[in-house]
Amino acid sequence: MSISAQVMPPLLREGDRLTREEFLRRWDAMPGLKRAELSNGVVHTPSPVSDVHNVYHFRLSYWLGVYATGTPGCEGGVAGTWLMANDSSPQPDLDLRILREYGGQSWIEGQYPAGAPELIIEISHTTSTRDSGEKLKLYERSGVREYLIVRPKSQRLIWRELVNGKYREIAPEPDGTLHSRTFPGLWLEPAALWQANLDGLAAVVRRGLESQEHAAFLAKLKR
Repeated sequence: MSISAQVMPPLLREGDRLTREEFLRRWDAMPGLKRAELSNGVVHTPSPVSDVHNVYHFRLSYWLGVYATGTPGCEGGVAGTWLMANDSSPQPDLDLRILREYGGQSWIEGQYPAGAPELIIEISHTTSTRDSGEKLKLYERSGVREYLIVRPKSQRLIWRELVNGKYREIAPEPDGTLHSRTFPGLWLEPAALWQANLDGLAAVVRRGLESQEHAAFLAKLKR
């Protein structure tokens, strides 16, 4: 009696052109792989994460966590794989979504979130071309309602909202803070972010959580 050897799928490689189904099949066969994306049918395997990217990832995770803790019905994610389009499975740095049972636009399909989260954040330290190019177009056409690009090198924030199917930049408030339109009360103080002032980041969000807009949002989520 002959025993046939199990044939493993090929490894994921930078630049491969695959369907989403084939991408996920190869991903599942590589349990040691931590980062890989499929964007418009093309595989991208990011380089090792720099310290700059790492520290901003932490600061922004903390900021989102303060908001999500005070906003039942919303949930944040870090570097998760999304089933976003037939030819794309991006892995955004951070996301914030309204849960399906609270009226959100995304859902869970197997072990992955599917559709589009309401907010995506990309830390654009060495990936500015992709983040402002093909990823922006992917998120725009997939219905990601807000997209925040953080550029540590130039200390610049670009926060966009989806209006009639196209992204439009959100202007700062008179005091310099940035306010989400999709998540009322999610306020960001740029200076606190650049200066690693976690107390300052949290204080501004907590002011947002005490606003009338956030109270109205909570009432809407409960309904």
